Amino acid sequence: MEWLDVIRKGIQRCNFYLCSVGMFLLIPMMLLTTGDVIGRAAWARPIPGAVEVSSYMLAVFILLGVAYTHQVKGHVRVSMLVSRLPERARLVLEVIITLLSLLIISILAWQGWIVGIEERAVSDMLRIPQFPFRLLVSVAGLFLCLELLIDLSACVSKLAKR
Repeated sequence: MEWLDVIRKGIQRCNFYLCSVGMFLLIPMMLLTTGDVIGRAAWARPIPGAVEVSSYMLAVFILLGVAYTHQVKGHVRVSMLVSRLPERARLVLEVIITLLSLLIISILAWQGWIVGIEERAVSDMLRIPQFPFRLLVSVAGLFLCLELLIDLSACVSKLAKR
């Protein structure tokens, strides 16, 4: 069981570092957007391509933070109905939901990879290739699948102890 903890901690550390990379992109995105707004309002001269670059940075920020958000349970959960169930039923429901999530996210990661490697388009103004950002969908999906597998193993082990 010790090697599973090492793998779990390694995956969670990778998720943290990926999220940190995404968070550091918020600062240049904020500065770029601020400069664009000031240039547009004060001198009627926006920064060319600022909207394009900001949208790519936002995509990277969101995709790199998805698995870490799941890791720290930072996503929205509605537990009004589930909280009234007995613990065993809650765990069974959690296993089912995690398996469905794993199925959906693995399909998303797989299709993200397929679309990403076939992508040849570039952005309109700055001619930035879109394939790295499309491939990032599969990377984010992979790390979210790993995080879901960690949750699944925890739920199954709790269920087996009962």
